[in-house]
Amino acid sequence: MLPVPDSRPQRRTALDEHPRWSVLVPFFNERDLLARTIESLASQSVSVRIVLIDNGSTDDSAAIARATCARLNVNHLLVTERIPGKVAALAAGLRRVRSQYVATCDADTYYPAGYLAAAEHLLIQKDCVVAGAYFACEKAEARVRRRTGAKMCATARIMPRQCHTGGAGQAFRTDVLNAAGGFDVDRWNYVLEDHEIIHRVTKYGAMRYSADLWCAPSTRERDRASIRWTLAERLTYSATIGWAGDWFFYAFLASRLRARRLGSERIRERAFQPQSDVVCDGGTVRAATYPVCG
Repeated sequence: MLPVPDSRPQRRTALDEHPRWSVLVPFFNERDLLARTIESLASQSVSVRIVLIDNGSTDDSAAIARATCARLNVNHLLVTERIPGKVAALAAGLRRVRSQYVATCDADTYYPAGYLAAAEHLLIQKDCVVAGAYFACEKAEARVRRRTGAKMCATARIMPRQCHTGGAGQAFRTDVLNAAGGFDVDRWNYVLEDHEIIHRVTKYGAMRYSADLWCAPSTRERDRASIRWTLAERLTYSATIGWAGDWFFYAFLASRLRARRLGSERIRERAFQPQSDVVCDGGTVRAATYPVCG
């Protein structure tokens, strides 16, 4: 078993050549929020390499990403992936990962300094191959957040084969993610890629959650067509994922998403929306502005 990671802040520079962690941050026109996300990832208590993937931005997001990383002297790589869609962007980033662990992070999300350390505490446990974070309000009191986290953990114990968090809060053992096929546009290039990748990865082991593992997505309003699954699809997922997961994703859900033209590129923002005021309800981001999973 690996040693328990040290959660204390460490002095790090861009000269850290072999960090235990890589984080994938795909982005498209995120000029107003990307710098803060990078700042939060650069402040992690474990060594990390930030892999930023520009998915064809038409604003100055890439320049902001480059300048922010230079200012923070953080170990990073900036990749350009012109094929539109989050899956293509994640695949381009994963090809550059050589670290033991890898997290998928959203460009408009705040990650507390102990985020990766908390994920590693789960991943070193026997049979754990993926860690899931719950989404909470950054300004909520710690006790309120932990109550939300406890509910997430209880739900996961009752329904262990389901994915209970979005791609903004997922962290993997890199070897298992690659063994499962990684992110692949030929295999799955639709929305809800966060649920599909967890279905494949958990064939190799368990997904675990912790009250200490949380992140705070932006509460801005979205300017895109809904990419949520229907109630019927959600109920079918809950009823079949434990015994017919391949059928659910590749026969049932894929055909329905294809008919609705919900390819991975639909996850991108069509037009940038300013961040709205942060609104909390019991420590959890309120559903009205809850970031769509995927």
